[in-house]
Amino acid sequence: MSSIDIAKDVIQTEAEEILKLSQYITSDFEVCIDEVSSSEGKFIICGMGKSGLIGKKIAATLASTGTPSFFLHPGEAYHGDLGMIEKDDVVLLISNSGETDEVLKLIPFLQSQGNTVIAMTGNPESSLALNSNYHLNTYVEKEACPLQLAPTSSTTACLVMGDALAVCLMQKKNFQAENFAKFHPGGSLGKRLLTRVADVMQGDNLPICKKDTPVKELVHVITQGKLGLVVILENSEVCGVITDGDIRRAMEDRENEFFQIKAYDLMSTSPLNISSKTKLIEAESMMDTAKVNSLLVVDESKLVGVVQIYDLKK
Repeated sequence: MSSIDIAKDVIQTEAEEILKLSQYITSDFEVCIDEVSSSEGKFIICGMGKSGLIGKKIAATLASTGTPSFFLHPGEAYHGDLGMIEKDDVVLLISNSGETDEVLKLIPFLQSQGNTVIAMTGNPESSLALNSNYHLNTYVEKEACPLQLAPTSSTTACLVMGDALAVCLMQKKNFQAENFAKFHPGGSLGKRLLTRVADVMQGDNLPICKKDTPVKELVHVITQGKLGLVVILENSEVCGVITDGDIRRAMEDRENEFFQIKAYDLMSTSPLNISSKTKLIEAESMMDTAKVNSLLVVDESKLVGVVQIYDLKK
C-alpha cells in the first residue's frame, strides 16, 4: 500500500468518524452553551497529553471568538494552580477514556466549589462522564492509527466538538467580524476592519493631468505614476479618470487618430471615490462590487490619494 493510499485512508477514516459525531449531540450540548454564555466567570479547559493539546486549541478558539477562556494543565492545577479556578467558572474536562487519573483528581475540588463541570469523553459511562454536570460524547469506533493506539480520530472528534462549542457561543453572543478583529489586530482581517483608507492610500506624487492633455503625455504620466491610471482635474476638482486599459483600447479602436486624442476624449467622468476615513473592509467591498482595482480618495471634493486593492492586501 503506497503512502498516498495510506494518507487517503487516514483522511477517509477520520472523515467518517466525524460525520457520525453529530448523532451524539444531545440536550446536554445546548445546556452547556447556555451555562457558558450566561456565566460571569471564565471557560476553563483541562486535559492531559493529546487531549491537553486539543484543549489548548479549543481554549484559543474560544478566547478569540468572544468567550473568555484559558487552558489549565490538570497536573499543574493539582499541584498549586487550582486557585486559578474561581467559583463562577465553567470547567471543561477532556479525556477520551474518561478515566484519566490527573483529570479525575480535579472533580472533588470542582464539586466542592460549585463549578459547573462539563466532561468531553468517548465513553458516556466513564467515571468522568458520570461525575460531571454535563457530558459531550466524542465516541469514535475507529482510530486512523492502524494499531488502534495513537489518538487520531478521537482527537479530531474532540477538536470538532470544541469548534461546535465555539461557533454556537459566537452566535449566542452575536459575535461579529468587528469583534473578531479587535482580538486579531495584527491579522489581515483585523487590519481591514480597524485600519482606514488614509493609513494605506498613496497620496504623494499622484498622476494628475488636465482635460486637454494630449494622449502622448497621458501615457507618460501613467507610466511615471505606476498606479495604472491618471486623474483628470479641473479647478482642483476631480472630473475624470483614465486607466491604462482605456489607453490600450484607444490604440486598437482609434489607431488612425490616436495621437490627436486628448484626455477629455477618454476619461470616465464619474470615477468611483471614497473618503480617507473609510475602513479598508468597506473599500474592499466597494472594489469587489464594482470590479475595479483602484478608488480615488476624495475629501471635501479634493483629491487626497488613490487606494488600490494591492494596498488592502499588504
